[in-house]
Amino acid sequence: MLKFVKHNLESIAGVEIYPILSLLIFFIFFVALYTWTYTYKKEKINEMSRLPLADNNEEEYL
Repeated sequence: MLKFVKHNLESIAGVEIYPILSLLIFFIFFVALYTWTYTYKKEKINEMSRLPLADNNEEEYL
């Protein structure tokens, strides 16, 4: 099965850039996600963690 796909991909000009781009997008996404979670404020995380247990009284968290 792979030989059929590989043969078809060899006929496309510039196809070797797609695996590099997909790896780059994957890497940048997870580095950005890690950076965002690492720098997120602790107070905001605590506030969001209490939301499922909170009553419908929103003034309590504002």
